[in-house]
Parts: sequence; C-alpha cells; structure tokens
Amino acid sequence: MQYQDFSDSELYSLVCESDENAKELLYIRYKYIIDVLIKKYVSSAKKLGVEYNDLYQEGLVGFADALNHYDESKQVQLATFLSICVERRFQNTILKAGRFKNKMVLDSLSLDHVYEEYQIPLQDMIGDQKDDPLQGITKEEEYHDLLNEIKKVLSHFEYEVFQLLINGLRYQEIAKILKKTPKQIDNTIQRLKNKIKVMLNEGEF
Repeated sequence: MQYQDFSDSELYSLVCESDENAKELLYIRYKYIIDVLIKKYVSSAKKLGVEYNDLYQEGLVGFADALNHYDESKQVQLATFLSICVERRFQNTILKAGRFKNKMVLDSLSLDHVYEEYQIPLQDMIGDQKDDPLQGITKEEEYHDLLNEIKKVLSHFEYEVFQLLINGLRYQEIAKILKKTPKQIDNTIQRLKNKIKVMLNEGEF
C-alpha cells in the first residue's frame, strides 16, 4: 500500500490500527519538528551533561507520546500537537538534569513568568497533565473557560499559533513548524494579542 499521498488523518487512523508503516511515514513527515526544537536546548543540555543523542531520544519519546494521545476531535493540527509534546519533553529533560546556571534558560523556561497580555503564569496556561498537554491543572475550570473564549475570537490559524506560543515556542520556531514566514507569524501574533486584549477587557476574565 502506498501511503505517501495519504493525509495526516488517514495515516493517524492507520497508526491507531498499529500500522508501523504509517507511523514511520508520519515520523519522516514531521521529523523536522524535533530538529527545529532541539536546537534551543542543545547548549543547556551539554552544560548539564546530557548528550545530544540522549536529548534526541527524549524528543522521539515526546513524538511517540503525541501519537498515543492525539485527539482529532479537538481540531488541533497534528503538527501543532507534536510540537507541544516534543517541546514539553525537552523542557522536562532539562529541568530534571540539574540546576540551571544560565539565567536566560531559567527565564525562557520559567513556569512563574506572567505573560502581560494574559496576566496568567505559564504554569496556569499549560498545566502538567501527561495525557493532554493542552489542558491545565491549575484552576482547571477557569482555564478551560478562558481557552474556549479565546478560541471563539481567534481564527483557526491564529489559535494554532496561540497554542504554540503559550507552550514556549518563539515565533521563528512557530514559523518553521507551520511552514510560514517569520513575518507572517509575527503579524499573526500581534493580531491575536490584540483580539485577546479586547476580549479580556470586555469579558469576565
């Protein structure tokens, strides 16, 4: 069977039926996500004694976890979900490796950092649930209500960018993952930030 022309949805359906060929093709199709995201952690990993190959293996584990927990009914693109899971795996690997000596790394991964536009710490936004990294555990009901309201005011593409943004990805990385130019992503981020500001000012959040 020739899978090259299959959509992500068709391949994922085959993966759910334990089709290893479909899983391998999805890996080949989206391997670039691991390659893009690992670059931001290589230096820190080396300082903490984590070898590149070990770090890459963690990325593969995050990739596999994403395939195991992906839910098409949530209307999230597979590339976005893969990116979030791989990013989370890299972050957890670095956090577990030891203390950070580089303040820039600490700042970039800080779960206590409050995003000005949302007035919500990153930990409140992304939570720490293993089965679904798109769900929060802090003030869970408020979190879901907030995401639902945000989703209503954003376009489908803006919401994809938003999900990657609140999970710690920089706009250059988002551009590579979604195969857009950095300028397109930067413009999208500015639009969604403005929409969210208006929503927060007019709503109950």
